[in-house]
Amino acid sequence: MAASAAPAGLDFTTTGGAAAPQALVGNVYETLVRIDASGTPEPFLARSWDRDGGAFTFHLRDDVTFANGKPFTADDAAFSIHYVQDEWTNGLKAQMAPVSGVEVLDEHTLRVRVDGGTAAEDAWLWSMGTLTGAMMTPDGVDDLATAPLGTGPYTVQRFDVGEQIQFAAREDYWGGPVARDAAIRYFDDPVSAVNALRVGDADVVWAMQAPQLIQTLPQDIRVEVGTTNGEVLLSMNNQRAPFDDPDVRRAVAYAVDRKAINEVVYNGLATDTGGVPVPPTDPWFPGRDYYPFDPEKARELLAGRTPDITITVPNLPYAQEASELLYSQLRDVGFRVRLETVEFPAVWLNQVLKGHDYQSSLVAHVEPRDVPMLFADPDYYLGYDNAAVREQIAAGDMAGAIDQIMDDAAALTLVNAPNIVLFAPGVHGLDPNVVTDSLRLNEVEK
Repeated sequence: MAASAAPAGLDFTTTGGAAAPQALVGNVYETLVRIDASGTPEPFLARSWDRDGGAFTFHLRDDVTFANGKPFTADDAAFSIHYVQDEWTNGLKAQMAPVSGVEVLDEHTLRVRVDGGTAAEDAWLWSMGTLTGAMMTPDGVDDLATAPLGTGPYTVQRFDVGEQIQFAAREDYWGGPVARDAAIRYFDDPVSAVNALRVGDADVVWAMQAPQLIQTLPQDIRVEVGTTNGEVLLSMNNQRAPFDDPDVRRAVAYAVDRKAINEVVYNGLATDTGGVPVPPTDPWFPGRDYYPFDPEKARELLAGRTPDITITVPNLPYAQEASELLYSQLRDVGFRVRLETVEFPAVWLNQVLKGHDYQSSLVAHVEPRDVPMLFADPDYYLGYDNAAVREQIAAGDMAGAIDQIMDDAAALTLVNAPNIVLFAPGVHGLDPNVVTDSLRLNEVEK
């Protein structure tokens, strides 16, 4: 598998970013439920569950083992839930906040109490099919960064930062022996990834970042385009001038020509969400354009001001291309713009995500259903602080929360990114439509 953005590390419990869970969830770690292609939770490590109001009783499979041979039990499931609540520092730990009680009934039965009403309960169950639902064991959490231990079909054989993750197939996997080892190789540019496919060094290019290369491919390479959770988000540090002023943020939103960015960066294959940080597949997607392209409206909001802004741009192809368009569009309405390119992931994560040392940036947020992470935590890098929105999110009123977030122009989604997947001849089995954060390598057939 050839991919682009590489993980900075393997421990996704301590930092955000999609690359590590994409590589590990479904391959090394597994979950009690799995999200099917329609977005519906289905049984997985839990063979079934009962629901009585906010009480979920999970009946676990009795034939599952971790890669070290230890049986997977309800104690491990309870530990994993508590570990998210007590030890995670990844912002997505908020998905486990509604859990008020966990009870081990027997070796393979677990009861979880979830508060907040039906919407919060549904959202929690769905999140249990994502990285926050990854089942771990006390024996494995000391080595999350170097030797992740799960119940999945692979173990990590080798991890070279920025280059590759090699996976060893498990012969004792509970789902049956895995046919072959696998690897994800990371490429800094899409041309190199496509060339690896051409010469047989890769079987699949996942999330190819240069749609214009499609026209140059040999006819025997199959191209599939799917949907994603990837909002290409133009962030504005709500706690730093000039973006602590909502009118300045709104001026940016009106100044950006999202259609032009889609055409230039994605050959028109991306989806315009109307600026909303929610993919169209989510049930609370509003389906309206909050900020149509209107440069004159942007100038009115600036009222003669000419703010100096720096956009910190990760050295990813889509971000570099989009930033050039943003530069001209924002200058056109009065902003004085400087572009600062930084290395991704290490520098961007440290400077922007962790350090909050930036004014504006752009990156694809591909974590599923991540509105609580983005907008319910004032200490997150966006710096958005609205108590009413936090209450709406906690109550499951996602539609109301999104409406207020957009009115505040807390951030702007440029596009919902497409997933362009290239397959070598005879290779198949992967669905290009991305529903959660896992990339299941054992589904690839060749």
